This record gives sequence, structure tokens and C-alpha cells, in this order.
Amino acid sequence: MTDRTRRQLLQTMAGLGAAELAGCERGANKTTTFPFENGTREIVPAGTFPEKAAMILQRTRPPLLETPWSVLGSNVFTPNESFFVRWHLPDFPTDIDIDTYRVRVFGHVEAPYELSLQQLMEGFQPIDLAAVNQCSGNSRGRVTPRVAGAQWLDGAMSNALWTGVPLSQLLAQAKPLPGATHVAFRSRERLFAMFPSRDLYEKYVPFAKANDGEVIVAYGMNGKQMPVLNGSPIRLIVPGWYSTYWVKMLSEIEVTTHPGPNLWMADAYKVPNTPNGGMKPGETGVEFVPISAMNPRSFLSNLQDGARLPVGRPFEIRGLAFGGDAALTSVDLSSDGGASWQPAKLGKDWGKYSFRLWSFTYAPQRAGKTTLIARATPAKGEQQPMVGVWNPGGFMYNAAPRVSIVAG
Repeated sequence: MTDRTRRQLLQTMAGLGAAELAGCERGANKTTTFPFENGTREIVPAGTFPEKAAMILQRTRPPLLETPWSVLGSNVFTPNESFFVRWHLPDFPTDIDIDTYRVRVFGHVEAPYELSLQQLMEGFQPIDLAAVNQCSGNSRGRVTPRVAGAQWLDGAMSNALWTGVPLSQLLAQAKPLPGATHVAFRSRERLFAMFPSRDLYEKYVPFAKANDGEVIVAYGMNGKQMPVLNGSPIRLIVPGWYSTYWVKMLSEIEVTTHPGPNLWMADAYKVPNTPNGGMKPGETGVEFVPISAMNPRSFLSNLQDGARLPVGRPFEIRGLAFGGDAALTSVDLSSDGGASWQPAKLGKDWGKYSFRLWSFTYAPQRAGKTTLIARATPAKGEQQPMVGVWNPGGFMYNAAPRVSIVAG
């Protein structure tokens, strides 16, 4: 983002004063049906939620809005108005006063301080970073046996080009003291919650990760102000990690000497301490740890089960993929149940944490049914599995997608 664009963004945000959250208006909306039990969902029209286009409704309050695949599957960068929404507490802020908004940086530091949005935007060197924001429960509706929680299909993720300040710059100004082990992040969501203090939303990130130069405090999203429901005026971006750490409406940054005792670290968002976060249903004696890094995923964008393709005629299969917490190195396609694989063509590389579009030219050689499977491989070599993992939270599902086509 250029200095001119950054100044324009600041002027736009400053001119807002208080950004209002409109109430949800309900009417005769369209529906879509996901491929699992109780899979019918409303598609609420544009304007039902502030700054949002038509979205798939999972829940009204707190708002859980899924990005339609017709938008998600064809764009490297998800339009702001279609970016998925996941809030945790029902009593979220209804207005944000840009002029008085402040972020505290304090805790186990020598020089605690506060800064305004203007100071954040003008007092530090910004960067642009492309990164996928994915709910840890994305695709939970595909998990079997079924588990509790929002039954998302695949649209609880989106990708944006974020503009902001590396957190390491903010921490350096505060001068962390020896012994710092974690950094806690809190949201304005917590100031309005009607829950015991232990349940107020906050997340802790290991100090080394928080200070790696890639974690940023973002104020821009695809070159614009981010929507209020996506965290305006600023949110934390933890590239390569699940969105539970991407704290919206960031108001506090506290350097600590402990990993956090609250609900959101000690109990919620925990997965088995296994390489893939999976376990067997009913298994006992399993150690659980806080969820963190995302795993690789690929998706087919322009084919659905039952699609008919002419024999011998080339068809361009398209999709998108990302490497999780590492760069995507390849996407491969199989038409024989995984016995053999052929490489797809990757689109432009926007950075190791971003979506990449891919394409593959396929020509059916004989009439009949065929199952096509796509598989992503990241730089660290952990290929996308044929079967998704199971755990009680329905987290980290990433089975290789497959679609059955009919040639004839």
C-alpha cells in the first residue's frame, strides 16, 4: 500500500466517526443445501448485515456468516463484503468511535504506552501481507461421526491482502523485560460481554511467534477499511494459524510470563497432541493442547458431483489451495482413486500464507463415472490426507476433496 493510499484510508476511517452496526432484518430469503444432515441454510440478501453482500447464515447472534462458494472459489482475494464472519460472544459492540479508539501495550515491559489509530498508521512502517483467515471449525459439517458446533461447509475461510504494522515494532517500543513468554490479545468484544471475567474473549500467543515479524496489527483489508464485523478498526493477523488468534477490534496487547489461564486458552479450541490433531471417537487418555497452525487444503471450484463431461474433450478444472502454515508447493489431481497423480498448474504466488488458484486440463478417456481427487502439498511436505481427522471439536478437517463426474 502506498503512502497516498494509506492517507486516503486514514481519512476515510477518520470521517466515519462512529460506525454503526445495523440490526439483522429477516424476510423471505433464498436457501442453499449443504451435503450433510440438516444442511439447509438461509442465504440472507445484501444489506441484512452491515457492509455485507449476500451471505450464508449459520447464526444471527453472535453473527456467523459463511462465504458463498460462488464467490470464494473464483477469487484469490475474497471481497470484503463477502468475507466470512465469526464472532464468539453475543453481546458485541454496536458502535466504534474511530476518534477515541486506543490500543494499550503493557504488561511485562519497561515502557507501557497507548496509541491511537492515527499514531498506528503514521508512526510505524507498514507492510502488506496476503493471508488466509480460516475458522478452525471450517468444514465441520463434513466430519463423521458428527460433533457439536456450527456446521460449516467450506466457506468459513477467506483470504485478504492485509495492511498493517508488524507486531514486533509495537513490542520493541514497549521494551519487553527478560522472562517474557507470551503475548495476550484482547478485544473490545470483551468490554460488552455479560460473562464472568474468566470467559471474556482473549488469546495468548507465544512470545517468539508474536515477535517473528510476520504477525501484524492490521488496519487495511484489500486496500480498504475492513468491515466492522471483520474487526474494524484494527485486528490481529497471525498468518498460518487458525482465526481464533486473529483478535478483532484489538484493544489490549499484554506481554506476559504465562500462557493464559482463561477459558479460551485452557479449555476451548484444544486439539489432541498428535501430528494431525486427530484421534479416534471414544478414545481415552488423550492429551489436548491449544490449536495453532493450519494444515494444507485444496478445493475444486467449478465441478460438482454428477457433472457431465464429454469423452475426449478437454475440460479445465479450476480450484484454489493453500499450504496452511507453509508455502504451497504443488496441487496434484488423481482420476484413479489416488493410485497415480498428475500436477496441476499453479497461479500467481501472492505469498506463502495466501490462496493460490490452480487449474488442470482433464479429458475423460471413456464413458462412465469417475472420481477426481485433488491434493495439496506444502513446502514442509505434509500432504493433504485422503481422510479428514476426527476430534471432539471438529477442528482441522482437511480431507482431499473429491468429486464424481459422468463422462459420456
